[in-house]
Amino acid sequence: MKVLKFGGTSVGSPSRVKHVANLITNGEKKIVVLSAVSGTTNSLVALCEAYQKGDTAESEKIILQFREKYTGFINELYAGADEKYAKKASEKINEIIDLLASFSIEKFSNKTERIILAQGELMSTQLMQFYLESTGENSVLLPALEFMKTTEEEPDDEFIKENLQKQLTQYSDCPLFITQGYICKNEFGEIDNLKRGGSDYTASIIGKAAGSSEIQIWTDIDGMHNNDPRIVDKTFPVRELTFEEAAELAYFGAKILHPSSILPAQKANIPVKLLNTMEPEKEGTKISSEVKRERKIAAVAAKDGIVAIKIKSSRMLFAYGFLRKVFEVFEQFKTPIDVITTSEVAVSVTIDKTNHLEEILTELKIFGEVEFDQDHTIICVVGKFLQKDTRIAAQVISVLKDIPIRMISYGGSKNNITILIHKDYKVQALKALNEEIFLIEE
Repeated sequence: MKVLKFGGTSVGSPSRVKHVANLITNGEKKIVVLSAVSGTTNSLVALCEAYQKGDTAESEKIILQFREKYTGFINELYAGADEKYAKKASEKINEIIDLLASFSIEKFSNKTERIILAQGELMSTQLMQFYLESTGENSVLLPALEFMKTTEEEPDDEFIKENLQKQLTQYSDCPLFITQGYICKNEFGEIDNLKRGGSDYTASIIGKAAGSSEIQIWTDIDGMHNNDPRIVDKTFPVRELTFEEAAELAYFGAKILHPSSILPAQKANIPVKLLNTMEPEKEGTKISSEVKRERKIAAVAAKDGIVAIKIKSSRMLFAYGFLRKVFEVFEQFKTPIDVITTSEVAVSVTIDKTNHLEEILTELKIFGEVEFDQDHTIICVVGKFLQKDTRIAAQVISVLKDIPIRMISYGGSKNNITILIHKDYKVQALKALNEEIFLIEE
């Protein structure tokens, strides 16, 4: 069995829903994970903001836009089919929209927000299931809320596997299952979610639980590129990546893949393919435990919104326990650190989560002089870097010789060289690396 995930743009119009339906109905047994129709989650976020502000006019406007959008969507999707399917779809979608319209500032809470944000995936999967029924396909809609569960924001693997298998066993003769990405139940039994981009994570978790032979992530680009195609010309898809390389690229800015989605597949050693919905014949990118790629440098990614913090203290010299105390400050405020460099009397770290920045800086001043710089970008060069290969780091630094470098991290992983620069140099850095570093590798 394979697990296939399709993102919001892949189901963003009736014609694309039909195209996806053609891709998934080839007789092979599979579980299909769907995101919300493109634009829907953003509208749901806006609806939550309107409720929080008590802006009744805005919330009513958004609800009306939903009704108009999905009425047109349904009419086009089921045109030519038995009218009973359009009727069933309309009833279900209007039921969901009525729920969205039932809230107000008095009834709004964090729990309510999570319920609202879950409705996009519930709508897209209902539309797909009714469409498959209208074409005579044998498929089953699996409610993700009956088997996807997290405990302290981590997937409850045993619960998921047990309850997913119950569902699959119940419909053992069915070759095709449709389910929701992104949404889940938390440890309190409340509707929750896996955060933005979480449908990739859902697919990987399901793939592991189902013992899948392959996980496919379908988007609107033919695999993970060697650089950001929105900024750099003449990028190309990387045909093979290791799990470690893909995880580094996803974490440090490659938008095609959710950063958390690699780990479940890696633990179960399930290959992941990144494919293009609109060009399904393209090879895409394969992520697995082994690659035959000769090129040492695989790709470059960039992560924006970085803050660099430096703590200088003579108490570091010949001391032990100092770094532990510093890191405990970040742990206290649940703020992950991306990059670390140290010297005899100073430690520098980077963060991208800044909602507790002021509190962190205040706590750190206990240990010494504190400086911080905002508006930075991490450039991450990813590949197979062996310590005995003396060329790679020198080549990367040489390419960036005209760019002021704030921090460098190398040696902590055999898969990346991480460089911190000011955001104003991001485009220059990505273009220079694209034009020169891959030519060096030839």
